[in-house]
Amino acid sequence: MPGYDTPAPPSSREPAPVKILIAGGFGVGKTTLVQTISEIEPLRTEERLTAAGVGVDDLDGIESKTLTTVAMDFGRITLTDAGVVLYLFGTPGQERFWFMWDDLLAGALGAIVLVDTRRLDRSFPAVDFFESRGLPFVVGANCFHGEQPYTAEEIGAALHLRDPDTPVLMLDARSRTDVRASLLSLLDVLIDKAQRPPAAGTGASDGHATGPVKS
Repeated sequence: MPGYDTPAPPSSREPAPVKILIAGGFGVGKTTLVQTISEIEPLRTEERLTAAGVGVDDLDGIESKTLTTVAMDFGRITLTDAGVVLYLFGTPGQERFWFMWDDLLAGALGAIVLVDTRRLDRSFPAVDFFESRGLPFVVGANCFHGEQPYTAEEIGAALHLRDPDTPVLMLDARSRTDVRASLLSLLDVLIDKAQRPPAAGTGASDGHATGPVKS
């Protein structure tokens, strides 16, 4: 009508796709995290632990675990307020499946590294892997039974994080609110990195290793 501005049509822009890895050691809660947040029925490639894994899979501290991821977990969550749809790929935690990590890395923009402070040594390979390849990540300390005896600063120091500004977050992988907050924190890290000018003399990792590097 004359004298009136025509209202702008609602935005039809599709959310931007972002690939995120959910990584960590054996039995830290990666499958649970993906299942908790995914808006679709997650793809799970779990197999039952059998006697064949005795002496190969370290079940110390997780003796009740009966299933394990042998390829990957996959889920999806749309964060409308952030304008993105996250495709979540959970990595296998057992050492014999680490050869798949480099394949899963292709196209990923960031990662959440889940850790269990009762078995923190199993988290070093995942931290080393992403640091050596220059992929931004946040650390999620899974609070089993709702408890966490250590502070974020203590966990970060114990992991010997190369970048002291790497966020260390407390979360319960069974809590949708906690997982969503962790994903938003990772997006903040990615946005901050994208806005920073590249440092002189830095480049991409040569990626010479296959699978995580042990500490």
